[in-house]
Amino acid sequence: MRDDWVIAFTCLWMGCAAMNSAGQQEPALKDVFKKDFLMGAAINESHITESAGASCEVALIKKHFNTISPENVLKWESIHPAPDRYNFGPGDRYVDFGVKNGMFIIGHNLIWHLQTPAWVFQDEQGTPLNRDALLLRMHDHIFSVVSRYKGKIGGWDVVNEAVNEDGTLRPSPWLKIIGEDYVLKAFQFAHQADPNAQLYYNDFSLEDAPKRAGAIALIKKLQAQGAPLAGIGLQGHYRVDWPPLLDVDETIEAFARLGLKVMITELDVSVLPAVTSRLDAQVSQNYRLRAEDNPYTNGLPDAAQQALAARYAGLFKLFVKHRDQITRVTFWGVTDANSWLNDWPVRGRTDYPFLFDRQCRPKPAFQGVIAAGRK
Repeated sequence: MRDDWVIAFTCLWMGCAAMNSAGQQEPALKDVFKKDFLMGAAINESHITESAGASCEVALIKKHFNTISPENVLKWESIHPAPDRYNFGPGDRYVDFGVKNGMFIIGHNLIWHLQTPAWVFQDEQGTPLNRDALLLRMHDHIFSVVSRYKGKIGGWDVVNEAVNEDGTLRPSPWLKIIGEDYVLKAFQFAHQADPNAQLYYNDFSLEDAPKRAGAIALIKKLQAQGAPLAGIGLQGHYRVDWPPLLDVDETIEAFARLGLKVMITELDVSVLPAVTSRLDAQVSQNYRLRAEDNPYTNGLPDAAQQALAARYAGLFKLFVKHRDQITRVTFWGVTDANSWLNDWPVRGRTDYPFLFDRQCRPKPAFQGVIAAGRK
């Protein structure tokens, strides 16, 4: 009885997620993988401000991770919402959080076709900008944001999701107005703003051969043009049944052969039924909620828990195998409660994609990852 009281008191003080069923502290992910790669999480404003409602998640972030990415506060629509106005407050608090906790800080992202206001591509009359005007607007935004955090943000996702699933360049306003060299220009501007920051290209579904081939072609062209490109971000929006580990293995090796650092940047594993045959993470998708697509509203059955654990164990064994190429593994969230997958590609579903449940408790998947790290 005395031991139970001690365990309960310790949970109240430290957070129950830090304790296993035997009352022992769970190992920190960043310690288990300290000789392999950095371990990270994408954090939101409730984490950054350490709000009372996010206290257990903040405790997990501080305990388990040594690198952070921002979910939204550095995206164009958030930090530069109007032509004559920047909103640096949330970004400043994000960077301060990372500095205070001794973390490697990621900037996400500078140039993307989504979450970029329409005004960016138009003049005051709503007429599309020409090439020179949009390049100037890109330059000013990148310099304003990157220079502000020079010496604090260690790595930037400079260009995000520029390649289509068939390997062609995505027909975004950036491409249509500036041309193919918009990617090169973005890297050049970011490097000029902070010559010491690592600069990355970030994308999803690069495990799919046609898209991977297109991204490799893009990177080879950038390298031939002298672009200051340090690494590739494989987003890692996976499912329990996709992609095959062999495809992940081949993808890591393919980009490592280009001389790039490889990072898993937005890792999560959905356990829910697929609602489309598309194997991508295009955030603009939105499908109608059907009961059959949301089977785990009352909790995840043990068989599904074990399948998720096996999937994570397999992935991390593979990541450890490539520890000489992989520099960082970052989850796109902290607990099941704050995953974007609860609302994508169908709003209102209940997904379970992380190592920690909605009460911040470690799941069997956590133990699978720990086992993989202890080799």
